[in-house]
Amino acid sequence: MSGGIQDVRDEDILAINFGSGIRIKTAVGRGGFVKDIFVRRMTMETMKWEFWMTVNYGSQADDKYDKNALPVINGINYSDMVADNVTMAARLEGIDGDPFTRICISNVTISMAAKAKKVPWTCTDVEGLTSSVSPTTCNLLPEQVTNCPFPTNVFPIDTIEIKTCSCRTNYFI
Repeated sequence: MSGGIQDVRDEDILAINFGSGIRIKTAVGRGGFVKDIFVRRMTMETMKWEFWMTVNYGSQADDKYDKNALPVINGINYSDMVADNVTMAARLEGIDGDPFTRICISNVTISMAAKAKKVPWTCTDVEGLTSSVSPTTCNLLPEQVTNCPFPTNVFPIDTIEIKTCSCRTNYFI
């Protein structure tokens, strides 16, 4: 990855029977960034992971990649979510010495599957906070009373008026 992904907004989502509800994957050597991601009002059912962010994706185009090109993962916001039948709440794996930062998770309820992992959250090299999250998250994401932000500004695409027309067609064979 040499570019990046920024200012993404997703809301009012229903996801059923996926490997992960929300996944961000990258690797050392890709560089680039993923920042200012906002997801809210998501309902998930039957997931292996609700949240999965990893720097251990591992695949490279060839062996000539720059091992010093570190991706930046910053400003990830998840709020107002419900999940049922989840095997593992989260697997969050940042980079040693260059952690994923400004992670905010608020108002999230995860009901674990009958055969769920004993430790629902695994976190390494991440920084952020949580508020009203169940089951309790890892120590790297301490509980603070807050709501994760969601931007209120409008994108140009939000104001596009979609026009419709009708057309009558007769088919003759």
